[in-house]
Amino acid sequence: QVQLVESGGGLVQAGDSLRLSCAASGRTSSRNSMGWFRQAPGKEREFVAAISWSGPGTKYVDSVKGRFGISRDNAKNTVYLQMNNLKPEDTAVYYCAMTSFALGPPTSAARYDYWGQGTQVTVSS
Repeated sequence: QVQLVESGGGLVQAGDSLRLSCAASGRTSSRNSMGWFRQAPGKEREFVAAISWSGPGTKYVDSVKGRFGISRDNAKNTVYLQMNNLKPEDTAVYYCAMTSFALGPPTSAARYDYWGQGTQVTVSS
């Protein structure tokens, strides 16, 4: 099994920054990509960003391009989501996920095999 633990969420003001972390443990040898998703109250889970575990590939949803950055530390089995210039519409529970999908970091939640418990990000105006 794989365990994913997110941290770093909180309450911030618009324009502030946060860095989310996702630490993976357990049987992570089959991982190919890691992704971040978010879900706001009353809305469906939305793709935010993803990164290939062994290559340079990254993907972002258009609404966060230029503000968010996804990165990884292979030695620590940890993926990060740096979020800058946060906006109230970024308010959501943020989840990290892992996939064994081999054809580049996917944007569909259905492609991901393991999920963390989520961390709340609240941005006040």
